[in-house]
Amino acid sequence: MTNLSAFPITKRWPLRTPGAIQLYSLPTPNGVKVSIALEEMGLPYDAHLVSFATNDQMSPEFLSLNPNNKIPAIIDPNGPGGKPLPLFESGAILIYLAEKSGKLLPAETRYEVLQWLMFQMGGIGPMFGQLGYFHHFAGKEIEDPRPKERYRAETERLLKVLDAALAGHEWIAGDYSIADIAIAPWLRALREVYKANEIVGWENLKNVPAYLERFLARPAVQRGLVQPPRP
Repeated sequence: MTNLSAFPITKRWPLRTPGAIQLYSLPTPNGVKVSIALEEMGLPYDAHLVSFATNDQMSPEFLSLNPNNKIPAIIDPNGPGGKPLPLFESGAILIYLAEKSGKLLPAETRYEVLQWLMFQMGGIGPMFGQLGYFHHFAGKEIEDPRPKERYRAETERLLKVLDAALAGHEWIAGDYSIADIAIAPWLRALREVYKANEIVGWENLKNVPAYLERFLARPAVQRGLVQPPRP
């Protein structure tokens, strides 16, 4: 069994299951991408809570794994060549896990899946997140309306792109894939956390609402959404 004692993060968050993938995360839109993927793929993992309330992400132990101080991050004790693999950035982790498990990244639609994964990473995530800040979190106190309107308009545009792409399709790139796992948690956050659906034309979308409900109905998604458990 691979020894992970050389990784400082395991001193702050000790291993519970030797040989399992170690996930350091929080149930945010980015964080649950990886826990949902692990649940869908049936890969054993330990989920360790990285609490923003206590600035765990700024601790030396976490920074030793991800110098960019963002969740999620993983260590796979059985990475390529049987060596431990530390990895951060949710999109990179999704691709790695799909290739490791042989699931949710079909060869015949590989590049279409990656296209929509990058659409989320470069568009949906940053734009929805900024709208959340200016609409629901501390940014709502800013009197200048231009920042919020900038992100509101771009969020509405991205939703229309997604809605059009889903016409006649159950999932965004053929079969259910890591692209859906990347996109749908952000739709959920937009609607349920940021409470921004009323200002981005959600009621005018023909396909996105049902797409989100299909995603949320999956048992593995329901399990992944609550990992790591909050206190």
